[in-house]
Amino acid sequence: MIPRLDAAALAAGDAESLAQMRRAAEDVGFATVHNTVFSPTRMRFVLAAYRAFFALPVEIKDQVNMARTGANRGWGAPKSEQVDPGSNPDYKEVFDCGYPVPDGDFRAALPVYAPNHWPDRPAGFDAVIRAYYTDALEAARGILRGIALSIGADADFFDDKFDCPMALLRGNYYPPRPDWAGEKDYGIAAHTDYGCLTLLATDGQPGLEVQPRGHEVWLALEAPPGEFIINFGEMLEMWTEGRVVATPHRVRGGPDERISVPLFFNPNVETNVAPLGSEEVIRAGDHLARRFSETYVHLQGTR
Repeated sequence: MIPRLDAAALAAGDAESLAQMRRAAEDVGFATVHNTVFSPTRMRFVLAAYRAFFALPVEIKDQVNMARTGANRGWGAPKSEQVDPGSNPDYKEVFDCGYPVPDGDFRAALPVYAPNHWPDRPAGFDAVIRAYYTDALEAARGILRGIALSIGADADFFDDKFDCPMALLRGNYYPPRPDWAGEKDYGIAAHTDYGCLTLLATDGQPGLEVQPRGHEVWLALEAPPGEFIINFGEMLEMWTEGRVVATPHRVRGGPDERISVPLFFNPNVETNVAPLGSEEVIRAGDHLARRFSETYVHLQGTR
């Protein structure tokens, strides 16, 4: 049901790999990716860094609380997001960082390029996460080239539109499902991602469920450290006139804690993501800013 892609074969333009990518993009909305540059050992190291941060006392994490920064950088406490208005705020914790723009760049004042806020503890946390972020960007660029080829575009179609990406890296901490959780309580409620491409690393624990188009059932989807789950967002679906599909997914939670690390890879702020060939203009930054304001509880009063 869910395609499994070989990253090296995809980069080489292997016909079978491109066909599998096309099925993932146009029919399913999800795939797993193996044979990447990330070893299981390195991914466990990255996951351990996030785990050490989330284990800190609340008063230390609160020093980089994104509710204080007014943007989507730093720590997000439990119930700081609500992705589904019909459900309660999500009970997970998060840590967000994004693309660093150069000093003097006009985009530095925009919320989608907000400055990162790094905690003092655990020691070396920022160095580990920065290094992973840099390499994950390159992995995402390679996958985007595979998407372009698979849907009949030039391999470099997306390149100049992602040279200053609104790329948000997140660490998610899902605690064991709380005793008080009811039918409207989720680690993250059912939603589709807002942007273009999500590159998700996990600790291998179950929890993610997806609902492919045309199906009523929710399918469990897992990948071990060193492999990735990818999916496509609302922006790419709109941009490609619905050819690439954004698929609902959720994390209900279970008896064990879970760490996941999604990279939300989105284009430059000024990119027009209106349907190709239309005369409409929809700036990527405007789309994301609107969706963030609908999701982050601390931003909902600013609309």
